[in-house]
Amino acid sequence: MPRYNNPKKTRQYSFEFKRKAVEMSLEPGVQVQEVAQRLGIHPFMLSRWRKEYREGLYPLTTPKGKSLKKTRKSSAPDTENAELKKLRKENSRLKLEVDLLKKWQRFLAEQRRNATDS
Repeated sequence: MPRYNNPKKTRQYSFEFKRKAVEMSLEPGVQVQEVAQRLGIHPFMLSRWRKEYREGLYPLTTPKGKSLKKTRKSSAPDTENAELKKLRKENSRLKLEVDLLKKWQRFLAEQRRNATDS
């Protein structure tokens, strides 16, 4: 059997990366394809991670350890409160996305360093 000079490398993503990617894709109004494109992964892979998440492989928690299940309030918020809530949610999603991308950059830089050391 011939030996390959440049074997195809399979990227392995950390548990935390997968969990955060899934949580980003579970936000209301966000599509799986959109999140996958931002993170540079295939949408099918993210869909598989979502399935594993639903099966309990990745626990449904926030960084504070609280459950993401929402409780309904009896009174409807006025338009300003609703807009503020929407903006805060978008802000937290964007912060999470930036954090994920920074971690991914560090991971790739480390991989490149390890490749040049060998």
